[in-house]
Amino acid sequence: MQDLQKQIISLRSFKPSVRGDVNIGWGSVDDAFPNKCFPLGAIHEFVNDHDDAVVASSGFICAILSALIQKNRVAFWISSCRKIFPPALTFFNIEPDRIIFIDLKNEKEILWVLEESLKCDGLAAVVGEINEISFTASRRLQLATEQSRVTGFLLRHAHSKLNTIASVSRWRIDHFPTALEEGFPGVGFPCWNVELEKIRNGKPGKWQLEWSAGKFRHIASLHDQLLEDEKRKTG
Repeated sequence: MQDLQKQIISLRSFKPSVRGDVNIGWGSVDDAFPNKCFPLGAIHEFVNDHDDAVVASSGFICAILSALIQKNRVAFWISSCRKIFPPALTFFNIEPDRIIFIDLKNEKEILWVLEESLKCDGLAAVVGEINEISFTASRRLQLATEQSRVTGFLLRHAHSKLNTIASVSRWRIDHFPTALEEGFPGVGFPCWNVELEKIRNGKPGKWQLEWSAGKFRHIASLHDQLLEDEKRKTG
């Protein structure tokens, strides 16, 4: 039955990565994906309706890229208004020279460079920041990824009506308040409200995740662990 399920999923344009398994490391979130495996060689759409969400999505994508950029491979980040501070990438275990930033003037140029970049099978991933994209244009991007097996991320600043595009998944990411341990100053680790609105051949869901010690952790699990530690201390 498992072999049959894999064949059916493959016929629906989801193909296992030829680069081998990549462990993103986010626990039960994997249950949402077909075959419990984050789809590589596909277009993933991140939609944002305010500036804070753009920042949250950018950080979340960087955390995913840390698992995809391996063996000295690089990724492209294409936009017309770059907001990423390259030295900060080391927080996500990414050396700044592993991501090549391409700054362009308009979205027509971004779309063309996106498509050409996704055809380059030597890349680990391609991230494109864009406001509007038609279904036809997104279909060309998806076809490019299916040929090269390069994973694409579309960071959409959707301030108007959101249209359907040919992406494998659609995400909404927002900040989640950091829980600081008592007596420790600072701003804490990045935390996100993560909503997977759609996933081809998978199950949408919602989670609260934190990035710490170089990996994703479920915030609910962290709170449970703190409660267990407190119970042990009180005997």
